[in-house]
Amino acid sequence: MGNSDLVFSLTQEQYGRLNEYRLARIRRCMRERNVDLCVLNNPVSLRYAMDYDEYQLFQAHIPTVYLLVPIEGPLRMYGAARRDYLNVEEYQRPHFISVFDAGLDLDTAAKTFLSDIGDFRHQLGLSGKVAFERFSPFVTQRALSAGWTVVDAEVIVEHARTVKSAEELLCMRHSIAVAQEGIAAMHVAMKPGISENELLSILHQVNIAYGGSWIDGRMLASGARTNPWLQEATHKPIALNELVGFDTDLIGPSGYLADISRTWLCGDKANAQQRAAYRHAYDEVTYNMSLLQPGISFQELAAKAFKRDEKYIPNRYVCSFHGAGLCDEYPKIYYEGDWPADTYDGVLEENMVLCVESFSGAFGEKEGVKLENQVLITASGYELLSDYSYDERLLGSH
Repeated sequence: MGNSDLVFSLTQEQYGRLNEYRLARIRRCMRERNVDLCVLNNPVSLRYAMDYDEYQLFQAHIPTVYLLVPIEGPLRMYGAARRDYLNVEEYQRPHFISVFDAGLDLDTAAKTFLSDIGDFRHQLGLSGKVAFERFSPFVTQRALSAGWTVVDAEVIVEHARTVKSAEELLCMRHSIAVAQEGIAAMHVAMKPGISENELLSILHQVNIAYGGSWIDGRMLASGARTNPWLQEATHKPIALNELVGFDTDLIGPSGYLADISRTWLCGDKANAQQRAAYRHAYDEVTYNMSLLQPGISFQELAAKAFKRDEKYIPNRYVCSFHGAGLCDEYPKIYYEGDWPADTYDGVLEENMVLCVESFSGAFGEKEGVKLENQVLITASGYELLSDYSYDERLLGSH
């Protein structure tokens, strides 16, 4: 590996604090909702609750393992290969609740699955609400039939994850540093003739080389494929003086997200349309970052946000701000014009991490520009976490 500074791990003491903080956050949110047991199977939730890091993408679509988190006492883990996770004192073979593992009769599988959880509740004297993540509907149906009060665990864990500890921020800064190392390597390799897939593969290689996990999307596009946004990388060769835009969506070392977007000119002759779109995206991101402070509401942010040029509104991005942690997470703050259909309110808190987004591509124009920065909400405003340079050839004087 080329950069020894990017080989990083928490000390044993820091690692202990990381795990204690995250579990305490879950239990705090459980108490707020009068829940005395969470049953988790989302791989991101498992990483947060006990730093589970086995076959995470497989677990995302075939939920083979699960975790019982009581309001007090030891955690019970089902299906883990390792037996040394902090805060887990009991390991058992899972009662499978997916078609791949249990076959087509998931109703019978749910009965066995819940019988064991019922025994666990009885052993610990638990009789309150039980929070489940995304299990088969048969699980919920049978739990309700047994008289259990069932709620959604996703609400609990997402709320818990919003405010970051010092150790979490160390991990996130490391993921961002790894991502920006990969971005720099892509920048060097970007030449006319390289394909979108070849260029994006460099980011994957750097991430894996430094212990990263995966990348959520294949978001790199060039030329006319940059507008509208959300067209994933292909074998298309990048041509001279085309725009190249990307979004890292990178789950790095320790499982933390680095979510950074930049758009570059592959060449040295930018046209007026490219420069105008770039300036609009740059102005939106920088203006919206200036609004960030603890205590401001999501609705107020949306109302005060950068007023976009009319021609860039139809192809706008899906949000102007969103949370970041182990992945994209709560909150997602929409454009003011989207509030009638997609809306919820809340308040920014110190030590939340947000991504500030812009896609500027006019309907009917060839190319668009994607920019995004990752920031930490501080007591006095914000700290920029992602600081990779902009393309001055596109930005011009400012």
